[in-house]
Amino acid sequence: MGFVEPHNEKLVEEIASHYSAILRLIGEDPEREGLVKTPVRAAKALLDITSGYRTDPLKIARQAIFEHCGSRMVIVKDIEFYSICEHHILPFFGKISIGYIPKGKMIGLSKLARVVDSFARRLQVQERLTSQVCSLIAEAMPTEGVIVSCTGEHLCMKMRGVEKQDSATTTFDYCGSFETDPSLREEFMRLLKS
Repeated sequence: MGFVEPHNEKLVEEIASHYSAILRLIGEDPEREGLVKTPVRAAKALLDITSGYRTDPLKIARQAIFEHCGSRMVIVKDIEFYSICEHHILPFFGKISIGYIPKGKMIGLSKLARVVDSFARRLQVQERLTSQVCSLIAEAMPTEGVIVSCTGEHLCMKMRGVEKQDSATTTFDYCGSFETDPSLREEFMRLLKS
């Protein structure tokens, strides 16, 4: 997956104590057999799924910038992501596709996925996630333009509230020539479907 990091045991213990308190508050017994280790496991999981706070996406992206000698448009499709909705602390997940037009430089393809993870592994909203990925790629290297498409499914809409099981949300952000030339946006969308 991406960010397996050693855990600060004191931090794990502190977060686990809060999970134990939450279990009591909802009417559970954190000492029963099935829950004895749950607070520590949940604390470690929370640290893993929020590891983006402890990464620098710009540094990640700039580790693999190379001279460009090729394509007119580069697209990496369907980068899966998993995130946590900041409004309900419930997961949302989906796929992000990134396109850019090189301007003398290109980025290592795996770095695009790592940038997505760096922003997704935080308390997040899909609209901001899409925008952050787009802005970061535009900042990391010279491009003619960047475009990002993100489609996500939100458990806050599926498990609670309106409980709409088949709903999905799509967000876009773009800059540079994608902003000024609608035909480039159309080409990106056409290439995504191919």
